[in-house]
Amino acid sequence: MTKRFLQVRRWQCAGARLAVAVMILCAASALRAQSSGGFSEKPSHHSGKVLSLPQRLPLKASQPPAFSIPTAPLGFSAPGPLYLGQRNTLASLDFLDENRLLFTFRVPGLIRRKDGDAGQDDERQIRAVVLALPEGTIQSEAVWSLHDRLRYLWILRDGHFLLRDRDLLQQGDATLELKPWLRFPGPLTWVELDPSQRYLVTDSHEPAAVEVKSGEVPSPATASENMVEDGVPRDGQKDIVARILQRESGQVMLVSRTRSSIHLPINSDGYLETLHTAAGQWTLILNFFSGGSRVLGRVDSACTPTLDFVSQKEVLATTCDPKGGRRMVAMDTDGRRLWQDDNATVPVWPLLVRSPDGSRLARESLAVTHPVDALSPLDSDDIKGQLVEVFDAATGQVALTATASPVLDAGGNVAISPSGRHVAVISDGAIQVFELPAPPAPP
Repeated sequence: MTKRFLQVRRWQCAGARLAVAVMILCAASALRAQSSGGFSEKPSHHSGKVLSLPQRLPLKASQPPAFSIPTAPLGFSAPGPLYLGQRNTLASLDFLDENRLLFTFRVPGLIRRKDGDAGQDDERQIRAVVLALPEGTIQSEAVWSLHDRLRYLWILRDGHFLLRDRDLLQQGDATLELKPWLRFPGPLTWVELDPSQRYLVTDSHEPAAVEVKSGEVPSPATASENMVEDGVPRDGQKDIVARILQRESGQVMLVSRTRSSIHLPINSDGYLETLHTAAGQWTLILNFFSGGSRVLGRVDSACTPTLDFVSQKEVLATTCDPKGGRRMVAMDTDGRRLWQDDNATVPVWPLLVRSPDGSRLARESLAVTHPVDALSPLDSDDIKGQLVEVFDAATGQVALTATASPVLDAGGNVAISPSGRHVAVISDGAIQVFELPAPPAPP
């Protein structure tokens, strides 16, 4: 009885901290959404190796692909320039294992809408194929009817995947058969997993008036870990509900209301938050699910840093300076700084893709004709390409540079295999698969 009581108290304390973290991360997410470009700043004096990146779109990849699979015979066609800048998810490319790729993409066709609900219930057809490597033969295929334009697929380590459609999460495997898993009281707007894939973070649109039905995950009104702010229950105007769930059981561990979707960086131990401790300085804090917290370190940044767990033990902080430059700083969960990258250019709409084992990560960014700001907005004619840079997570060294085409500004055109040895990029009418040396071991 006493042990159970202490565990509940730990989760309640963690829940209170999560409410504060959600508010901080919500502000950071809003800032990140408004930011059209990446940032870099001058290196500060600290331990760790200072690295540099390519400063222009390469004419060709830094090495030839090991093999390529043409995309036209699969039914894929490049989306028109109308989609550039809308950040619509039009494709998804993932390794099921070292020898199979899952490639899904929008099939062009007529758009069917429900009367009186323009844009919210757009139905689109997604074609899915499982490809054997290196031949590119189709092992299984399917067509799914999905809605909205957000990201819809997340790969799992065991050859399975999660498929999102409005308020439903389904599970699938290499046969492409889908099984309903979790249903939410409102449409899901975001899903992410911790590096170990033990936990799931979800954001869903749930006005206070939404009534929870049988079989749905609990809402803040019914969850045992209901969040409050300063002892006052959250008001009904916060229509986004953020949850942390156990992936295997679907059990809701923590839940909170916020005004917009958030990115909550977690590993299997806890979640990260930032604390603005001085002008231009931020403290990174790891809050443990079991109770308590630990300071990981500090970074200099003119904006709220964006935090990501590359692996269970490595954190990537993306910071910015007043001039609009962006820097990546990698550290471990013991607070040791591993490496930093100082980029002289300004990457636009950067996206991160990590390998399942955390040994490598890729960053995609747009190559444009001019700096992007409120006075110089981005037009489709200004986008000249999409740069892909693959880093060794342990050292920050660039293992591969390539270009992706067509440009997919919401991502879905780059994948890294479970071992980190293979990188797949959609480019020049084919899925190009690059073979890399074994990644260096984490320090």
